[in-house]
Amino acid sequence: MKTIYYPEKSNWGSLCIRPEIDKTNLEDAVKDIIDRVKTEKDKAVYYFFEKFDGLTSGSLKVSQDEIRQSIVQVPDDIKDAINIAKANIEDFHSSQLIKEPVTETVKGVKCWRKSVPIQKVGLYIPGGSAPLFSTVLMLGIPAKLAGCVEIILCTPAGKDGKVNPLILYTAHLIGITEIFRIGGAQAIAAMAYGTESIPKVYKIFGPGNQYVTKAKELVQQDGISIDMPAGPSEVLIIADESANPEFVAADLLSQAEHGPDSQVIMLTDNQTLIEKVKKEIEKQIQLLPRKEIALQALKNSMLILFTSLDDCVSFSNSYAPEHLIINSLYATLLSGKITNAGSVFLGNYSCESAGDYATGTNHTLPTNGFAKSYSGVSTDSFLKKISFQEVNQEGIKNLGPTIELMAEAESLYGHKNAVSLRLKSLRNV
Repeated sequence: MKTIYYPEKSNWGSLCIRPEIDKTNLEDAVKDIIDRVKTEKDKAVYYFFEKFDGLTSGSLKVSQDEIRQSIVQVPDDIKDAINIAKANIEDFHSSQLIKEPVTETVKGVKCWRKSVPIQKVGLYIPGGSAPLFSTVLMLGIPAKLAGCVEIILCTPAGKDGKVNPLILYTAHLIGITEIFRIGGAQAIAAMAYGTESIPKVYKIFGPGNQYVTKAKELVQQDGISIDMPAGPSEVLIIADESANPEFVAADLLSQAEHGPDSQVIMLTDNQTLIEKVKKEIEKQIQLLPRKEIALQALKNSMLILFTSLDDCVSFSNSYAPEHLIINSLYATLLSGKITNAGSVFLGNYSCESAGDYATGTNHTLPTNGFAKSYSGVSTDSFLKKISFQEVNQEGIKNLGPTIELMAEAESLYGHKNAVSLRLKSLRNV
């Protein structure tokens, strides 16, 4: 990790730039995949199924029998843990379902909004070396709570052609049955445009590698809605002299093991803490099975010393981290000054892993600085808001002259006439 001492504010912008990954030919490769799936549908999906996964046959849709088998394959203690996380996520996301009141803006004019579920949504769940069954909970639960009618789940199969039992069990637990063994950009394209086997959806959710991320970006340009722009995972920690160096190092490494392009940062006003955290990282990283991945991520990562905690907060707001840990005696006070972050963790015991799995908050969050303008996934992400207004006779009399004046000022006389005719009709009533 780089250690940076008292950076000038004029240099903060360059420090906030995320590490670049090699994107040579990435867009062309993903465009080719999308175009083939768009035109050839299942034929293209099976072509990429063989090319990337080494599989030549088998149904794209996971059978009910395979889903049932997953139930007995998952150990009981893991089932118990998933159930605890499920209950907490349901509690937190249920609280977001708020019915808005009817507002009478002018006597005789009533306005309100109704939340309507997005009818068809697609969830992408990464598989491979880290099958993210927790993401099934984070996306599937709010989709179910919102009332989405059709929920499609795509996830890559292993070399044996089977989907990880943890993913299948978790999907079954929350009631998702439309599951397809397909990963990568081809999965995003299939959900965006539909194939003979995989239904077209209206909005696509979920994290993934650079191919998945680029595919989501490209289908969005074609009018398909996505949850948010995404990039490699990241954590930023603000820590003071009260922080436990062992905990801080563990939190940095827990995020570094996500991938070689992840970035982890610690900000502090205490130089001694930097040295202690360095030693802990050197010690703890030796014990990680994903040590080589974490080491690569640490090359892109930083320990930065500032003169004050206020400067730490200001830098954090400029960086806009996906995950922000405030490990300080003044965590609550400092949290009030946070304006840009995906999810915030307060205090010595609020590790980022807790939010990843089981506190109840969502772990699908904006990365790469998009926390300046995007929120993480919530129940609202699966809803659309329709506004309504009802204007009675008294309302058009009260508001009509205002509308007429505004319409005429914009030279939209048809708009004015729609009001004027109604007002005229009421003069004879």
